[in-house]
Amino acid sequence: MPMTSVRMSDQLMDKLESIAEKLDRSKSWVIKDAVNQYVEQIDRKEKMLAETRQALSEIESGKVVDGDEVMDWIESWGSDNEKSVPQV
Repeated sequence: MPMTSVRMSDQLMDKLESIAEKLDRSKSWVIKDAVNQYVEQIDRKEKMLAETRQALSEIESGKVVDGDEVMDWIESWGSDNEKSVPQV
């Protein structure tokens, strides 16, 4: 497994050591966990941005469903005359 080093201020190192002690984990474990969470957060943001761009592209090309049709569909949920999902 590759290894890297990171420079930290004394204040940040003190906080890291305190967290590691409280969790009964090593500083390395805390750093690795923090980096994993950060990378997952960035991945989620990138996915959300890509989905937003895709949605905007669909809106610009006219691939939308009328809001009234959606509301009619929702209001029909659970009734004897439940409507089908509105189509683009």
